[in-house]
Amino acid sequence: MAVPHGVAYLDDRFVPMDEAKISVLDWGFLRSDATYDVVHVWKGRFFRLDRHVDRFLASAKRLHLTLPVPRDRLEAILAECVERSGLEDAYVEMVLTRGTSPTFSRDPRDAINKLICFAIPFSWVLRPEAREAGLSVHVSDIVRIPPDSVDPRIKNYHWLDLVMGLYDAYEHGAANVVLQDGAGNVAEGPGFNLFVVKDRRIATPDRGVLEGITRRSAIEIARDLGFAVAERAVSVEEMRSADEVFATSTAGGIMPITTLDSTPVGSGRMGPVTAALIEDYWARHTDPDWSRGVSDILAGCGAARD
Repeated sequence: MAVPHGVAYLDDRFVPMDEAKISVLDWGFLRSDATYDVVHVWKGRFFRLDRHVDRFLASAKRLHLTLPVPRDRLEAILAECVERSGLEDAYVEMVLTRGTSPTFSRDPRDAINKLICFAIPFSWVLRPEAREAGLSVHVSDIVRIPPDSVDPRIKNYHWLDLVMGLYDAYEHGAANVVLQDGAGNVAEGPGFNLFVVKDRRIATPDRGVLEGITRRSAIEIARDLGFAVAERAVSVEEMRSADEVFATSTAGGIMPITTLDSTPVGSGRMGPVTAALIEDYWARHTDPDWSRGVSDILAGCGAARD
C-alpha cells in the first residue's frame, strides 16, 4: 500500500506513516466519533497554530473528549512530527478519537480517548501554477448536513454528503463541488469555505459551515486591505452573478473559483481582489504574529521525544 512520506505519533511514540495504525474497534473508525484539525507548515513555520489548537480543544470539549496531554505537549508533538519527517512544507493533522472501551461497552463514557498526530507533505486543493486558471466547481443540489444535526463548527469526518457531491460534480464535468443549505444558499465544499465578491465588496456564508482558520484569515486580511466583508447568507444566484468567487482552505490558502457549472465567473480568470488577498496571505507566513518556527516551538515547549 502506498503511504505518503511522513511521521506519526500514537500510543506515546513516533512511527513512520506506514506503521501508524488504529484498532478496527476504535469508535473513530466504526462511528466517525472523532474530531480533528489540520495546520500547515510552510518553509519551516507553523501558520496560525494557536488558532488551530484553540479550535481543536474547543471541538474536543463539545464532543466530551479528553485530550490525554496538555496543550504545550500537543504543540511539541506536532512540531516533532514535522522535525522527524524532515519536511519544510507539511500538512500536519491532530486527531482525537473516542477510542475503545476495555470492556467493549456501548457507553461512550467508557471509551479511552486516543490522540493521533502526523506530518506528511503539504497537500494542495489548487496548486500555485494553476491559480490563474482557478477551480472548476459544480453547484450540487445535495444538501449539506444541517447544523442542527451535526455542528459544522466542530471539525469532523462526516463527509458522505461531500463525497456524494464530488461524484455529482464529476458527472457534470467539474473537478470540485459546492453544497447548498436547503434554502437556496451556498454552504461549503469538501474542505473549503466560500467567498463572493461584487463591486469589490466581499461576503461569505455564516451558517452551516466550518468556521475555517483560513476563512478567518482571509476576512482579517481583506479588512486590513480596506475591503468591506459581510458574514451572512449567500444565495446560489448571488454566487452565480458575482464578479469573483474564491475558496479558502488550509490545503492551498486562498484559491480563485473561475468556473461555476461550466460558466465563467467574471472574466473566467483570477480577479484582482482575490489576487490581492492571495499575495498578502502568503506574505504573512513569515509574520511572527501569524506564524511560529518548528524549532522555536520545540525549544520553547520542550521536545516530546521518546
